[in-house]
Amino acid sequence: MSLAQRGRSLSVSGFLLAGAIGIISSTQTWLTVERADAGAAILVPGASALVLLAPLSLAVLALGAALSIAAPIVRVVFAVLAGAASVLLGWSTVQMLASPIGSVGPAVAEATGLAGEAALQDMVQEVVPTAWPIIALIGWVILLAASVFVLLTWRGWKAGGRRYRTDAEAAQHEGPVDAVDSWDELSRGTDPTR
Repeated sequence: MSLAQRGRSLSVSGFLLAGAIGIISSTQTWLTVERADAGAAILVPGASALVLLAPLSLAVLALGAALSIAAPIVRVVFAVLAGAASVLLGWSTVQMLASPIGSVGPAVAEATGLAGEAALQDMVQEVVPTAWPIIALIGWVILLAASVFVLLTWRGWKAGGRRYRTDAEAAQHEGPVDAVDSWDELSRGTDPTR
């Protein structure tokens, strides 16, 4: 089986893997805030550090599930949407890592009750990223690669299964009729022996 023929399964797997990495990482600690007042460190989960992380990861999972049964032109649309999501999430993750102080403000305000930029600067001694942002970046690279793979191979994918066809599409078969097709034609009131 060629790579183009395996395009659907590889692409769907890439979408689902990237979405799962995003969802799992949204619940994990992305940033640890060391406090200047020697208080307990504040742990900032991915969903707080990057607000779009959980919703876009769920959207990627939905795209992956829908991609498995999508019509040919819809595959292209899904690939473009997933590619855009991967670029947006990747860029946001890199920006968050470059300037993490802006991402910890809400978590610090909730933990200390202090709000405002001046209070944040006084309270935060250091922000230390964990491995989870890097793991998420790997997920976004996988998603971008899967999106490009869809765009390169979508024409070679096999058609969806019989269960997703309309009655008119199912009636237009070519070649020999198997037992399942015969039964379906009988169910529609058509004599399959003609």
